[in-house]
Amino acid sequence: MTKKDALPGFHLLAKPTGAACNLGCKYCFFLSKKNLYPKSSFRMSDELLETYIRQYVEAQKTPQVTIAWQGGEPTLMGLEFFRRSIQLEEKYRRPGTIFQNTMQTNGTLLDDEWCRFFHENNFLIGLSLDGPRELHDAYRVDKAGRPTFDRVMKAARLLRKHKVDFNILTTVHAANQDHPLEVYRFLRDEVKTDFIQFIPIVERDNDTGFQEGDTVTDRSVDAKQYGRFLISVFDEWVKRDVGKTFVQIFDVALAAWAGVPSGICAFSETCGTAMAMEHNGDVYSCDHFVEPKYLLGNINERPMARLASSGKQRKFGRDKLDTLPEYCRRCEVRFVCNGECPKNRFIETPDGELGLNYLCDGYRAFFRHIDGSMRFMANELRCGRAPANIMSYTVSHEGKAVKVFAKPGRNDPCPCGSGLKFKKCHGRIENQREDPSAGEPLSKKIGDRWRSLSNLFN
Repeated sequence: MTKKDALPGFHLLAKPTGAACNLGCKYCFFLSKKNLYPKSSFRMSDELLETYIRQYVEAQKTPQVTIAWQGGEPTLMGLEFFRRSIQLEEKYRRPGTIFQNTMQTNGTLLDDEWCRFFHENNFLIGLSLDGPRELHDAYRVDKAGRPTFDRVMKAARLLRKHKVDFNILTTVHAANQDHPLEVYRFLRDEVKTDFIQFIPIVERDNDTGFQEGDTVTDRSVDAKQYGRFLISVFDEWVKRDVGKTFVQIFDVALAAWAGVPSGICAFSETCGTAMAMEHNGDVYSCDHFVEPKYLLGNINERPMARLASSGKQRKFGRDKLDTLPEYCRRCEVRFVCNGECPKNRFIETPDGELGLNYLCDGYRAFFRHIDGSMRFMANELRCGRAPANIMSYTVSHEGKAVKVFAKPGRNDPCPCGSGLKFKKCHGRIENQREDPSAGEPLSKKIGDRWRSLSNLFN
C-alpha cells in the first residue's frame, strides 16, 4: 500500500460473538446474520484477537485508537477475553498512542466485576434502553420472550455505582414514537444519563436482515412521527438542558450549522471509513451492510489497512454522494442531512427518482424547525460564548427563538439586539457553511464524544 492509498484513520467495529445474543429483540436486524456462518461457534479466537489488535494499531495514523466492541452481545465472550484485549493493546502500543475502549451492550449480563473492569480500563459503554418499562419491553425481550427492563436498569445502576462512563442508546420505533417526552424525561430524570442517542428503527420487511426491498415492518418508526418525536424532545431540551444533557443528533446539527464536520458517518457527505469485522475476521463495508456482496475480505488473508483502502470500499463511500437524488441536492437542509444513511434510501422522490431516504419527511421537518435556535447557538460558539445562552433567551421570549431567528433578511437588524445586521451576527452562519474551515476551532467544543463513538452507536 502506498502513502497515497493509506487512510489517515478508519474505524472498525469488531463483533467477537458475531450475531450471537442472549436477547431476542423483535426489531433486531442482526440476529438473522447467523445464517451467513451456519457452522460457526460465534466466538473470536485468541489468535484472531491478537491479529486484529496488531493490525488495527499498525493501520491507524492518528494518535487515538478506538477499539470498539459490539455484537450480537459482546459480553457473551466473558471478561477474560477483554482482559486479554487490554494486554494486547499494551503489547502493540506505539509511543504517544491513546486507546479508547468502547462497548455497546444490552447490559443484562453486567455485574460488579464487569463494571470494575470497565472503570479500571476507562471503557465507554453504550447501554441499550428504549424508555420506561412498558415502552422498553414492547420489543426488547429475551429468547423466551420475557421482558428485560429490570435487568437493564440494574446495569445502569451498576455502571453509575462504579463510575463507568456510559451513554444510552434508545431506538425509536412504533411502540415509543408517540411518547417523546415520556422517553426523554425518563432517561434524563430516572436513568440520569447525560448522553443520549436516538436511533430510528427502519426495518426492511424480509427474512434475510439484508438491506433489500422497499417496504418496512409495522415495528418501524413512521417517518413523519420521527420528526415530531425529535421536535418535541428538542423543544424541551432547548429550554432547560443545553450543556447538561447531550443528544447526539442535536450535537450533529449544531456542528453543521457551525460549519464543522459532524464526524457521524450517517450525516456526512460520503462514508466508507467505518467498517465491521465479524468474529472470524471477515470485514464488511459497514455494520448495516453485513451481506455477501459487501464483503471486503478477511484480515487473516489480507491486512485490514488494504481492505479499508480498497477500490471496492472507496466506491462504497463515494456512492453515498454519487447516488444522492437531485431532489436531495436541491434541499435547503442538505448541508446537515446529506441524505442520511444509505441503508434508508429506498423510496422514490416526488418526481419519481429512486433513492430518497425513508425518513426524509421527518428530517426535513425537524431540521427546519430548529434552524433559528441553531443559528443562535452556532453564533454563541463562534463568539466564544456558551450555546446554553439559548435557554435564557428562549424562556424570556416565550419559546420563540426558533421563529425569531429564522425570519430576518440578511440586511435586517439581528433579533439578538446586538445592533448588527443579521448577516453580520447570527446570520453569519450562512457564510461559515460556505467555508467549513472557518469553523474548525469549534470542533473541540462540539461533539468530541460522539466523534469517537459515532460508528459504534449508529
